[in-house]
Amino acid sequence: MSLKGIMRELKELKDGIGNMSKRGDQSKLWRSRTRSHVAPDEAPLESQLSEQSPWANLPPELLLDIIQRVEESETAWPARAVVVFCAAVCRSWREITKEIVKTPEQCGRLTFPISLKQPGPRESPIQCYIRRDRTSSTYLLFYGLVPSEGESDKLLLAARKVRRATCTDFVISLVADDFSRASNTYVGKLRSNFLGTKFTVCDSQPPCGSMIQSAARLSRRFHSKQVSPRLPACNYSIGTVTYELNLLRTRGPRRMHCILHSIPVSAIQEGGTAPTPSALPQSLDEQLSPLHSSKGKEPIVDTISPSILATPVFSPGSREPLALKNKAPRWHEQLQCWCLNFKGRVTVASVKNFQLVAAVEPSHNVSPEEQEKVILQFGKIGKDIFTMDYRYPLSAFQAFAISLSCFDTKPACE
Repeated sequence: MSLKGIMRELKELKDGIGNMSKRGDQSKLWRSRTRSHVAPDEAPLESQLSEQSPWANLPPELLLDIIQRVEESETAWPARAVVVFCAAVCRSWREITKEIVKTPEQCGRLTFPISLKQPGPRESPIQCYIRRDRTSSTYLLFYGLVPSEGESDKLLLAARKVRRATCTDFVISLVADDFSRASNTYVGKLRSNFLGTKFTVCDSQPPCGSMIQSAARLSRRFHSKQVSPRLPACNYSIGTVTYELNLLRTRGPRRMHCILHSIPVSAIQEGGTAPTPSALPQSLDEQLSPLHSSKGKEPIVDTISPSILATPVFSPGSREPLALKNKAPRWHEQLQCWCLNFKGRVTVASVKNFQLVAAVEPSHNVSPEEQEKVILQFGKIGKDIFTMDYRYPLSAFQAFAISLSCFDTKPACE
């Protein structure tokens, strides 16, 4: 036998002995585990493994410079999704991105899901549009001026209309294919009374810096069979929208009145600030990818019976909430209709069109310019297409909920 053949046989024999000893060690370890139920040493956490990646070990100065340049260059969607992708690389990238990206009040842009519950800019409003789908009773809020051909606009929020025996619910979600209140995409809801003249805006999370009054009266958001749900099981009432009755059928647009319990009236005074949440719950804040609707899936709505809503939540330091009223239109003699100046954002006459301004008293010391400033405007521009522009101190969620109240039938108000 040649030398090469001998070496080959020795190598095969060595490998065979090694495999047998390895299997023997594994079988002994398995038998010892089954007999004594002794757990092995602690394995490295997944977060520790991710932190050891080369992306996480980049110098912080270099990361800061890169993300700052991305933030300054990508200002509009869908290109702005690059900022979100940077935050999804690893934990260190995410922390730096959250420090660089400013609130909508400061920069006038929407980036992460928390932006939807932060007040809008003070000067120029954030312009959005709503697309209504009559077949599925869904309403989609997009970030942009008008619908684009490429469908590349950013989906901000979605709502589905659910008719019940004594009321109507608009369940609001971050996505367009999951409206379950037990989902981590659940944002809040809008509920009407039997006549459709009063609506209650409910948030899935307590307002920033609020004082919870009674936990026993909060409504449940999950089935009793769920164990240790990651989401809060409450709906917090943060505002109401009321439409005046029009039993005499007098001519004129709808007259509405809004009270926002989560925003103090001092927010629109000189030097005042509105509550600004800095982070959503972990299960919701971790969804950093752009919010697009998933097609081909049936919407899911949980079948929990309607429950009693929570009592209003007030911000500490100011017990008087902010009130909004619709701006009075003027009668156009030539057109024979009521008119409002929407500055080109509304092109179709509709009873749903409205503009909301602050309803204040002289004792509130609010300047005349601030009283005339339109905080939220909503109007029709095409079949099932509506524009929605909002500004400080409203958030996108609050503005969307108020706008949804127009889509419910109101036979006693028209």
